Amino acid sequence: MHALLDALVIAILALNLYALGVSRIRAVINAVALQGVLLGGLLFLVHATLDVRGALLVIATLVIKGVVIPAFLVHAMREAEIQHEVTPFVSFMSSMLLGAVGTGLAVGFAHTLPLAEPHTNALLVPASFATVWTGFLLLITRKKAIMQVLGYLLLENGIFLFGLLLLEAMPFMVEIGVLLDLFTGVFVMGIIIHHISREFSSISTENLAELKE
Repeated sequence: MHALLDALVIAILALNLYALGVSRIRAVINAVALQGVLLGGLLFLVHATLDVRGALLVIATLVIKGVVIPAFLVHAMREAEIQHEVTPFVSFMSSMLLGAVGTGLAVGFAHTLPLAEPHTNALLVPASFATVWTGFLLLITRKKAIMQVLGYLLLENGIFLFGLLLLEAMPFMVEIGVLLDLFTGVFVMGIIIHHISREFSSISTENLAELKE
């Protein structure tokens, strides 16, 4: 069980680096969608016995993170007629290096935290910090608004990953509220992407500097 859990967490970390290293927006959307599916699977491994609340959370995670939001972003990408992030603020190779360094620092930092005994040697905590770091990198190093939305999703995935350790302590409505807030945030960002594309024939956030009175 622990071996499978570690394998899924390592896959999530690999998807982080993959998202930082590719220019095709569709590939990053697929990576984020797969990461959402893996998060749903981790729920079964972290908590061997799930009640109705946990089962509903798994279903909500798989549907919203793995299907609904990726489909919405693919539609937004097609409407904006954009396929690649061409000139990011930081190159793809440099982004991957920063992501790898952040992952290493996350592992070191996690070992300094006063964690409960079952989680001391687990990869969930460092993986959550590394995923938050990856999302933050996408937010600040990419010009296309849709890539920044994906960075926001990765950042939330990291927070969700850490929350898996607190599933029994978190009320069900709070958990579902996080997912609904995520969906709402992406929906609003999609509207922004549409308006940027309509006004400027591009979805680069650099164009926002032109929105002056």
